[in-house]
Amino acid sequence: MRKSYLILLLLFINIAVKAQPPLPPRPIAIFANPEQGLIFGTFFRGNTGGTVIIYPDGSRSVTGDIIQSNIGVPFSPAIFELEANPGTIVTILNGPNIILNGTNGGTVSLRVGNANTGSPFITSVSLPARTTIRIGGTLTVSGPLTSPSGSYSGKFYITFIQQ
Repeated sequence: MRKSYLILLLLFINIAVKAQPPLPPRPIAIFANPEQGLIFGTFFRGNTGGTVIIYPDGSRSVTGDIIQSNIGVPFSPAIFELEANPGTIVTILNGPNIILNGTNGGTVSLRVGNANTGSPFITSVSLPARTTIRIGGTLTVSGPLTSPSGSYSGKFYITFIQQ
């Protein structure tokens, strides 16, 4: 019985050593590259619409009568870089769904997706290196009257919380 207790105590100590030093904690810093925003690329919409999904790994899929196209604009997840001490716990909170406005007066809906790191996650890289965070999303496209062909843009919000 005593031997089991000692092993559990050592395991606890090992986990505690990996956490960020208690005082003073270094604030996290987030860097966003404006050219690496959440980009859905080029696609064609049929009569009923559907969704275009960008995954954190950079892949894309569609539902409904959306047809993928690789002409014109590439697609990619939003890419952020985070500076933090190793062992920092970070939670990512997505903002609300937003409406994107088109150049031809239409609208589409955007739901920000998951991050490749999961949430919460523990940073593991040492400074000056940064943790790369890739975040996908889902674009909901309606029929031709609501979502006519054109370019759509807008802003979405993400909150990074250091714990």
